[in-house]
Amino acid sequence: LSNFVLNTLVMKKPISGEPVNGKMYFSGSLRDHVCGWLGGMIWCVGLAFSLIASGQAGYAISYGLGQGATMIAVIWGVFIWREFASAPAGTNKLLLTMFISYIVGIVLIIAANQ
Repeated sequence: LSNFVLNTLVMKKPISGEPVNGKMYFSGSLRDHVCGWLGGMIWCVGLAFSLIASGQAGYAISYGLGQGATMIAVIWGVFIWREFASAPAGTNKLLLTMFISYIVGIVLIIAANQ
């Protein structure tokens, strides 16, 4: 429910770019929609496995692996949707730093289980 409310608000008052309406969602290509649906399905399967395994793996490991889902979302955004294709010079270095820092953070959280 909150997703519909928040998406509608951000569409009307975007952080950057022009406001859009709901009709524009349906003007997207089938390929774009299928990529989005596939990403959602992958996310759901990962969450289900995380919930199933959390009882056996422990809280720190489960939380750390669950946060890996965020990295999957970032990978989709950067490489599939090419959200930073027209970003200014130096953005790729920042993205690489973000990837490395986030992964190090996940590893440290998982290591806290020891």
